[in-house]
Amino acid sequence: MAVIWKGQVRNLLKADLHIHTEYSIDCATPLNKLIERCLKLGVNCIAIADHGTVEGALILKDIAPFTVIVAEEILTPDGEVMGMFLKETIPSGITVSEVISRIRAQNGLVCIPHPFDIFRPSALGSKILEKVADQIDIVEVFNARTLPFQNQNKAMSFAEEHILGKSAGSDAHTLPEIGNAYVEMPDFNNKNDFLEALAHGKIHGRKTNPLTHFASLKNRIIKRFG
Repeated sequence: MAVIWKGQVRNLLKADLHIHTEYSIDCATPLNKLIERCLKLGVNCIAIADHGTVEGALILKDIAPFTVIVAEEILTPDGEVMGMFLKETIPSGITVSEVISRIRAQNGLVCIPHPFDIFRPSALGSKILEKVADQIDIVEVFNARTLPFQNQNKAMSFAEEHILGKSAGSDAHTLPEIGNAYVEMPDFNNKNDFLEALAHGKIHGRKTNPLTHFASLKNRIIKRFG
């Protein structure tokens, strides 16, 4: 499907902007199987945001027959920050401010995954987010793995208050999760074009079964002790 955007005919993307691969410590999804699953579902744009590495994303970008954004979830003492449009891995363990500086040094975008999630120790909270709000480009306003029983609109309100881009992703750690959340948006040519296209996107999504989190735990145990 195509749309007229900025005076041009652009393909309409089904963009799942948060997916993990076997390069994450808590995921076992092979790159070839991920490609097959995306093609089956019509997902034609993905952001690979493995924990602590861009290695898998760089490989997938070269072999996938659709758009792959090289991203990474970087763990800081305050929680995770996602860098998008990266060229190399940013180390975990450094401060949020240092992560943002290193993302900027690569001409990347700063995205905040699953913010305010009270069930995830890796989620950034209000205090640090308000402190760095003017340095953020995108907020993940729908994460399919976010558990219920909490304020589901807080991320959206934060993004709107600070006039930030709004993304969505499955946060898939298993094949069946891919496409559980995505943004329907115009195709783009570069990171700046991406931000504009994202602003014209429409978010779709459904919650993943909470039991799926046990698959991540299992993968983490196998990789660490197997």
